Amino acid sequence: MLEISVISIPFIDLQAQHRQISKETDAAIQKVMAHGAFIMGPEVGLFENELAEFSGAKHAVACASGTDAIALPLMAWEVKQGDAVFCPSFTFCATGEVISWLGATPVFVDIEPDTYNIDPDDLVRAIEETLRDGKLAPKVIIGVCLFGQAANYPKLREIADKYGLKLIADNAQGFGATLNDKHPSDYADAVATSFFPAKPLGCYGDGGAVLSNHSGLADLIDSLHVHGKAVAADLVGQIFDHDPKYYNIRVGMNSRLDTIQAAILLEKLKIFPTELATRNKVAARYCASLEGYVASVPFVKKEYFSNWAQYTIEHENRDGLRNHLSSLGIPCAIYYPVPMHVNPAYKRFAPAPGTLRVTEEKASRVISLPMHAYLDEETQDRIIDAVRSFNG
Repeated sequence: MLEISVISIPFIDLQAQHRQISKETDAAIQKVMAHGAFIMGPEVGLFENELAEFSGAKHAVACASGTDAIALPLMAWEVKQGDAVFCPSFTFCATGEVISWLGATPVFVDIEPDTYNIDPDDLVRAIEETLRDGKLAPKVIIGVCLFGQAANYPKLREIADKYGLKLIADNAQGFGATLNDKHPSDYADAVATSFFPAKPLGCYGDGGAVLSNHSGLADLIDSLHVHGKAVAADLVGQIFDHDPKYYNIRVGMNSRLDTIQAAILLEKLKIFPTELATRNKVAARYCASLEGYVASVPFVKKEYFSNWAQYTIEHENRDGLRNHLSSLGIPCAIYYPVPMHVNPAYKRFAPAPGTLRVTEEKASRVISLPMHAYLDEETQDRIIDAVRSFNG
């Protein structure tokens, strides 16, 4: 019997990008090796400045991961047991995980059926129900830029102001995304992002950052991410002629971005605008070729710009399509087959059955195809043909 070899393709081709900038990243790494400041070296501060400038925020504090980047603002606002933090259930567990770290309660909210982002109308429902119940004090809203498109932050800002809540943009998948030519930092009190290698702006390990236009909040986060160290505002009227990390004003954590990762990110940030443009071309080609062959192609709102962290379609027979693609060497990913409120660790926070109807429906339908800035047309055509050939 003749065996046909199926050549698999990468879901995200990190090596293709590395081949483009290896000379620059290697030189950046060697520079760090030469000066030896592996923790909080000069590249970290330079990257924070460049990151803030790119995003239009006044301040950026680099940290060890996107998860820590969500936790740090919550810590700064002293979120605690008895507080309610509102977030979508259709997201990676890190969004709700950090709420539980602090003893607060995640209140899960449904999503919009077209963008998969938090539904502002259902958010209002959840806040009103929480207020009527009286057991929890509403404190924070966390919006998620799922699959690369920003949530409706103008509306979320309006809701946050109405109820006196803080607003975080979980921008782990959405860094570079804009709405009305503005970044999430123009609306949110804090923006948390991730530099996990698979993200559109990813390093070669773990990394994250918090962006904000609020100087006081940025100072608190700067303190908290280095063990609650003293910052300038803490030392007014005092003389402490030592490293401020030895004068601990508050209980913090150890969440620093390694200097080598900052050096790599500085080089990647230089090519990031070009990669964003290319990602949008790849996505447009997918949409034009797959429209009518799947239940739905991604929807991006007018005046919104997606970074296309993922290219996610819906299919009536999602699992059948996944098996079909696998047989042809086409990788795919399913985000998120088990919503947070269904996961064992978080189901105790689940609302009444049927409350998160859209979330539960989409979890059984979505499937993501290979997406990156270096996806050539020949490879993309192979993916498109594979999807279109499925008759299940």
